[in-house]
Amino acid sequence: MRRNNSVTILGAGLCGALLAIILSRRGIKVTLLERSPDPRKTVAIGGRSINLAMAARGIRGLKYADVFDAVEPLLMPMRGRRIHDLEGNTEFHLYGQKDTEVIYSVSRFELNRLLVDLAETEHHVDVRFEQEAVSYYPEEAILRVRDLAGGTDYDVRARPLIAADGAGSIVRRAFADKDVIGGTEELLQHRYKELIIPAGPGGKFQMDEQALHIWPRGGFMLIALPNPGGDFTLTLFLPNEGPSSFAALDSDDKVTRFFTEQFPDAVPMIDNLIGTWHDNPAGVLGTIRSRHWHHEGNVLLIGDAAHAVVPFHGQGMNLTFEDCVVLDLVLENPEVDWDTVFEVFEREQITNANAIADMALENYVEMRDTVREPKHLLRHNLAFALEQRLPNRFIPRYSMIMFHDEIPYAVAKARGIVQQSLLEELTATAETMDDIDLDAAVAVVEARLAPLH
Repeated sequence: MRRNNSVTILGAGLCGALLAIILSRRGIKVTLLERSPDPRKTVAIGGRSINLAMAARGIRGLKYADVFDAVEPLLMPMRGRRIHDLEGNTEFHLYGQKDTEVIYSVSRFELNRLLVDLAETEHHVDVRFEQEAVSYYPEEAILRVRDLAGGTDYDVRARPLIAADGAGSIVRRAFADKDVIGGTEELLQHRYKELIIPAGPGGKFQMDEQALHIWPRGGFMLIALPNPGGDFTLTLFLPNEGPSSFAALDSDDKVTRFFTEQFPDAVPMIDNLIGTWHDNPAGVLGTIRSRHWHHEGNVLLIGDAAHAVVPFHGQGMNLTFEDCVVLDLVLENPEVDWDTVFEVFEREQITNANAIADMALENYVEMRDTVREPKHLLRHNLAFALEQRLPNRFIPRYSMIMFHDEIPYAVAKARGIVQQSLLEELTATAETMDDIDLDAAVAVVEARLAPLH
């Protein structure tokens, strides 16, 4: 049976807006429902959005939709990590070896506002704001929607419905008591809070603007990402409970003392520390893994609604944009019905989504702790040297994830485990690169690691 040529997308966030553009280009009529007011008529709410890291998979999605040129002015290149120690000394670690191997800081709000604007200009897209999904009835495939402006409820017989309504997806939760979607929601026992380092005199950056700044402190960390206006978005990741935790910072004096002791070089640059601390809420962090992403060709979960990941590998948005591309590629065959489209899409992406969810959790430990260890830098340098000698056989895991969209996340995870074991073995008795016989290391890698291509 041929599929119908119209869809309803719930959620006009990054995923829903980009997907609407892509599907419209295929001639599919899209009704895009969004709970929030039009973002082009509002201002960003402070503290509710971690700056995003745009990498190869996200860029591929934007180029696929032919909107990258419009987005590019929002992007701030970051060539590596700048690590800040307790004394205020810094050390720079490149992300990659090529000039093109950079990631980009981008404001979630500004990117979303632009994508919504671009979606609304598409001939086949009808964007409706202040339309809140109240409930979804799987048996009837009916979405109940509340018009927040008018205060009335109405039903949408959405077949298919693509649920891009985020980690708190009402559609996913409508299946909670049915053995259809299934899965897990795991909250991390850490939260985040946003602060600001404003631009300095003359609008100049107060720190290196081509770096992601990290203050790793073992069980917690502070990071900073640049913005086009010369400011930085600071994000503190901290346990909920314990000696160094949100629970422990229960007075202004304790907050001030904590920052002064842990981040002494950042404190003079932070704008209104205490005021912002009170104004910005502590956001939750968690991982969502849905066992299935679709139901009978009627509904598909996509993006965070299907697979929310913690932000420590900067891949939530990138995975979401990859979702949009993969789904559209499945749609190339006009004879395939929606049930088959959704089934193939899920089969293509679910293993990859679970893989990056695992790696994002692992990278939190690296960012807040491992990155401080001398052996970490040694393994990093050896990985670069091996990549130079064996570019089709050894690519650092971080590079596979961030710069090689042709390598599936699941492959990067599996290969990364093997490579990490090799790096640990080859650096076990070494303190510097001079202690490593690079020719011998190359021979070990060639013997144990098959070519990637």
